[in-house]
Amino acid sequence: MLSVKGLSVHYGAIRALREASISVARGELVALLGPNGAGKTSLISGIAGLVRAAGEVVFEGKEIQRLATEDRVRRGLSVTPEGRHVFANLTVAENLRLGAATRRDRDGVGQDIEKYLGLFPILRERNRQLAGTLSGGEQQMLAIARAMMSRPSLLMLDEPSLGLAPRIVAQMFDYVSRLKEEGVTLLVVEQNVMQALKHADRAYVISSGIIRHEGRAEELRGDPKLIESYLGS
Repeated sequence: MLSVKGLSVHYGAIRALREASISVARGELVALLGPNGAGKTSLISGIAGLVRAAGEVVFEGKEIQRLATEDRVRRGLSVTPEGRHVFANLTVAENLRLGAATRRDRDGVGQDIEKYLGLFPILRERNRQLAGTLSGGEQQMLAIARAMMSRPSLLMLDEPSLGLAPRIVAQMFDYVSRLKEEGVTLLVVEQNVMQALKHADRAYVISSGIIRHEGRAEELRGDPKLIESYLGS
């Protein structure tokens, strides 16, 4: 579904990503692991068109590197940013409708709102509440539901467990696994190594802007030296 070859990202003189190459097959949950500043966010931002990047990005068999971010969304590529970035002064319902801004099927939008309020029941309870008053875990659920409102075939999640209590982290990954069961392909950026590897099919390890290792999730889980070397845990 997604093929990234030789992707590089610079911020002025800083080279944040160095010719990274990854692939994601349809139906997979692929984890992108690495410490702070490793280049994880730069990689998915380059894929989404949120930052300028050199290299090749092929999605569903078509090169998309020259497309604007909104056109990539229309093609089925969506991302939930690190830190959630919900619209704090809008209600839960308004945030969800904004997630469907590229769509014109009004009935379908309504059906999807019901679908994701069903997946995240607490959001139904908070439907008319301002997003800025939600807890961190509730905001993350809203960010994921909002991204799903564009009906992506590939969803990229940037640090979905960031700042959440351990109990909520486990719950969040259960929700992510349910999306996978429904046919959504996922690329998940995560620092919580064990939770990510527990749910992923494959994983890439990135450090200092370079992809250092790739393999099946169970193989990486069974290699403590690799995890300690690149992930510090």
